[in-house]
Amino acid sequence: MSLTTGSTVIPGMRYRHAHAAIDWLCKTFGFTAHAVYDDDQGGVAHAQLTYGSGMIMLGSVRDDAHSKRMAQPDETGGRSTQSVYVVVKDCRAHYEQAKAAGAVIEDDYSEKDYGGAGYSCRDLEGHLWSFGSYDPWA
Repeated sequence: MSLTTGSTVIPGMRYRHAHAAIDWLCKTFGFTAHAVYDDDQGGVAHAQLTYGSGMIMLGSVRDDAHSKRMAQPDETGGRSTQSVYVVVKDCRAHYEQAKAAGAVIEDDYSEKDYGGAGYSCRDLEGHLWSFGSYDPWA
């Protein structure tokens, strides 16, 4: 199998206010909107956001089978069963930008014993994210 991209694992998420989430994720975390397809109810049927060679896909919460298999953070008391880790070049600057934009910081920026630095936070709808300069591929 030959791939033309660097990302073979792509997290998928749902947001109640997907358009606002796309804007916030791009402004706050540095994602780029690669593709956004609206649905006929004013929401997002499917979106692809990129960061370096990585990607996430997201859409609006809706009444379909896939959404029924997923819980939103406000439905679980903020508990998550998974989170996204994003490798960033300047973790300190990324942390400061996220904090200034109102991301709820869960784990403050710190230098890690295993190398690199990192922090964890929640986005505008409570999804858990981790960012760090540790790159397991390097």
